[in-house]
Amino acid sequence: MSDLKKMYKTIMDDNFPDDMTITFGGQTLVYKKRAWKIPDEKTGELIEKGLRYGENPDQQAALFELVNGNLLLSGCQYIAPGNGLVSAISEADMIQAGKHPGKTNLTDLDNALNILKYLTDRPAAVILKHNNPCGAAYGKSVFEAYDRANMADRIAAFGGCLVVNRAMDKSTAEMVSSNYLEVVAAPEYEDGTVEVLAKRKNLRIVRIQKINDLEKYRATRFIDFKCLIDGGIVVQQSPVNRIRTKEDFLPARAVYKGKEYEIERQPDERDYDDMLFGWNVEQGITSNSVIYVKDGVTVGIGTGEQDRVGVAEIAVFKAYTKYADALCFRKYGVPYKTFELEAGQGSRDLAALKEIDEQAKKDRGGLIGSTMVSDAFFPFRDGVDVGIKEGIRAIVQPGGSERDFEVIEACNQANPRISMVFTGQRAFKH
Repeated sequence: MSDLKKMYKTIMDDNFPDDMTITFGGQTLVYKKRAWKIPDEKTGELIEKGLRYGENPDQQAALFELVNGNLLLSGCQYIAPGNGLVSAISEADMIQAGKHPGKTNLTDLDNALNILKYLTDRPAAVILKHNNPCGAAYGKSVFEAYDRANMADRIAAFGGCLVVNRAMDKSTAEMVSSNYLEVVAAPEYEDGTVEVLAKRKNLRIVRIQKINDLEKYRATRFIDFKCLIDGGIVVQQSPVNRIRTKEDFLPARAVYKGKEYEIERQPDERDYDDMLFGWNVEQGITSNSVIYVKDGVTVGIGTGEQDRVGVAEIAVFKAYTKYADALCFRKYGVPYKTFELEAGQGSRDLAALKEIDEQAKKDRGGLIGSTMVSDAFFPFRDGVDVGIKEGIRAIVQPGGSERDFEVIEACNQANPRISMVFTGQRAFKH
């Protein structure tokens, strides 16, 4: 056991070169390896080091920033040097290194920015874990946004990466510091906030000033590399979300055997607000995925499953589970699982536990009135029937299935009727 603990405290050397050059048909990209002078965890002596390690403690890893060159491919101009976000974090921006940052810390941070670049119009917070959001939320303030995102899934948020799109204030910092997180990032930190956050010595506190300018990254493409186990490489353009406003959604219509099908209940402004929020959050979730959102906060997030009805059901299960935990924590100050264990041991009231379960069931895990979001079309109506059973009021999905007419029928047959729009694009993320 001691050796395993030591393994996770290791800061690996890396043997990657200081620079990297990639040539695409005569066009050249030049990258420079990033490193920071960070106090050694044991001695306090400044050491220059890049990433702690890769996805696992026995994998060397390095971070490279684009410093020169660009690509013009298929009429598309890619991100130019000088626009770095995570790859451009300086020593000054690494306000507290905590446990020296590793690959997963920075990829979580990067995907949080990938979501937040669509949520710039008001205060928002996203908590990431294993490169998927645990909770994402709008708020009237950063404090409210973080509280809502955290309570959407306190369980998964433990040890996660929090990114907010407005300056971190002291009241938010105090709430953040009462939880365990690995990374906190913000465009700026108000006076007194760093001192509050730094009480957790292992927390990485990062400033990314360009969060204030994230909107410009919304439509900017980059080259996405995927290396195969044989050393081969798949190259693709990064995706661009075509949905910016409610006018970009497409009417949910279909024709089957000469008969036209159309959604009867049209979205209202509340629906559109959650449709936009949900589809934007969907851009940062591993496919196959189905999520539920309500009033600008995630309710249930299902990720990375092989079948769509299954992931819709998993998202429902998670919604019920997280809702019960939130009820328990707010009322008794302990997680649901702790309360359940202690009730089984006789030190907590079983009747109180049953009351929490019944309330979660009555409220359907907070799913009543939510919007269901799918990153690809529903091949059968069984997926949307999962959401309809829980009381959803709207659906966002790409459309394009041969059975779109069945899904439309399911929405029109629901009581009350369900609104639905198509996005006209898929949002797979592997």
